[in-house]
Amino acid sequence: MNDYIVRGMSMDGFVKVVGIRSTELVRRGAEIQKTTPNATAAFGRALTVASMMGNMQKVENGSMTMQIRGGGPIGTITVVSDAVGNVRGCVTEGNVPLAEKYPGKLDVGATVGTDGTLTVIRDLQMKEPYIGSTELVSGEIADDVTAYFAQSEQIPTACALGVLVDRDRSVKVAGGYLVQLLPGAPEETVDALEKGVQKAGAVTPMLEQGMTPEEILGVVMGDLGVLFLETTEVSYKCYCTRDRVEKALISLGREELTEIAQEGKAFPVECQFCDAVYTFTPEDIQALLKKI
Repeated sequence: MNDYIVRGMSMDGFVKVVGIRSTELVRRGAEIQKTTPNATAAFGRALTVASMMGNMQKVENGSMTMQIRGGGPIGTITVVSDAVGNVRGCVTEGNVPLAEKYPGKLDVGATVGTDGTLTVIRDLQMKEPYIGSTELVSGEIADDVTAYFAQSEQIPTACALGVLVDRDRSVKVAGGYLVQLLPGAPEETVDALEKGVQKAGAVTPMLEQGMTPEEILGVVMGDLGVLFLETTEVSYKCYCTRDRVEKALISLGREELTEIAQEGKAFPVECQFCDAVYTFTPEDIQALLKKI
């Protein structure tokens, strides 16, 4: 089954909802970054929520970048989403030690850390990007995203993310949701939403049971009901090209490129977001020097 995002509204029009199945894109990201279970769970949650946030922007050719720096063993998590919700990302250290809250429950907070920030950079195709940053709350990522929306964008939000890592270290299932109150929402809507979120509980057990994003959002919205408006397929997608890598090499400057050329060996450049490798011969480097 392909990954997809579903968007909708509560029947009274005061709650915006987004749900996602992200199993395949998380699997692909974990494969590229060669992550161990705790890093897979943390990185997968970041990819999942970035996909939803990028899709919510609805700015053609726009993008959304999220960086999480918590001081934990995983280092920095960087994820980027396009306007559709296709994502890519990387982590500083994919091989992190196992940390559990209790047997069978990975401690993502310990992997990410709490001494740091969550930063969101929105490229809305304007002169300057919008940048918002908040201190981490728990390192569990969903809590931190909820705090980010409340503090940086003043939008009351409930976020739930789940990545279930199997015994063989593969990603069994991944997904989550975002629900946001719109301005003017009456108290009865707020109360009903809070009750729905509490009743639904953690999202991972629902994902493990095979529930779809639509079914999960149906439980969360409860008596408010939900009208689904749009479904979009998403995937792990990198936009690297040889031309972009050439521009990056040129930015190194004449001196460094000359040193690379003088070594007389092929110079491989690996994309940090995917497993593509671009190889440049000494002759290729000389050609780049002529462009400077």
